[in-house]
Amino acid sequence: MARDHLSNSDALRRLRECLKSGLVQFHSHFKRRCTGRSIDLQDVLFVLKHGIIRKPAELDLRFQQWRYKVEGRSPDGPELAVIITFLEEDGTLVLTVMIP
Repeated sequence: MARDHLSNSDALRRLRECLKSGLVQFHSHFKRRCTGRSIDLQDVLFVLKHGIIRKPAELDLRFQQWRYKVEGRSPDGPELAVIITFLEEDGTLVLTVMIP
């Protein structure tokens, strides 16, 4: 069963701690989406470091995990929405990216 979800501010705080500690993994689906949508990894990392979470987390029933949408724009890139989840061992998994 999925753990309780974090508030938006707590999720951003945990994400940024994971980024600083190098505890971020990128799902193969994310990598395919970056390639297929011509999205640069540096733009994604900028959004993860400086973006915001506007909506509450959504529970993915299939995988029993809370998903958070981090939104923002890098200085030279498009507006992005990056979907993440938190791993039980205190890491972050980047699931996918889209251009809204």
